[in-house]
Amino acid sequence: MRLGSFIISIFLFVSLQAYGQKNIYESGRFEELSKDHKELAIIPFITHLDLDDNISRKEYLKLEEREGYEVQNALETYFGRGKKRKKFSVDFQNIKNTNAILQQNNITYENIDTYTIKQLCKLLEVDGIISGNMDLTILLSKGVPTDFNFMDYITGKSDYGRIGIKVSDGATGKLLWKYEKEINKKSGRNTIELIDKMMKKATRRFPYEKERQ
Repeated sequence: MRLGSFIISIFLFVSLQAYGQKNIYESGRFEELSKDHKELAIIPFITHLDLDDNISRKEYLKLEEREGYEVQNALETYFGRGKKRKKFSVDFQNIKNTNAILQQNNITYENIDTYTIKQLCKLLEVDGIISGNMDLTILLSKGVPTDFNFMDYITGKSDYGRIGIKVSDGATGKLLWKYEKEINKKSGRNTIELIDKMMKKATRRFPYEKERQ
């Protein structure tokens, strides 16, 4: 095989991999369960770090918590910009209010995953919850390396983890929508850019976008 053909084949393979790394799910009952939704709350994301750094478990937990709150903040920024353009059919609770209510009820980053969606929605007085999880081999908040190295794509060293965003119904606790994606050098330089690019790629697929209705 000629070198040119080999390179083209590799790029096609990488492109197909990237395509397969995105996964969007929407419940068949979305319209039924969300018809009365007016406000959603964004909660901190559950994060699992796998770093090369030699740090203590306590430091790991602090870093995981920071990454989780960074994504919460990035999503509020993204939805806030869209809301100014009247892009969404629902409002999003201010995350300062969300976190304050959680704290007042002794719900912390360490124990929030022990509460059900229905419990959290009742407490926050919202119709649904935006939540998610991340598995990271870097600190996304500090930035993703963006320098191009062809061999990194071949060996997989350009992959830095995976993120999943979920929307759940408060009344039933059922999953309404989910979007998962690999994090790599093309995902964005930091948390804000990652979320911005990720959500834009889900254009017309995010269920509360007015443009798709």
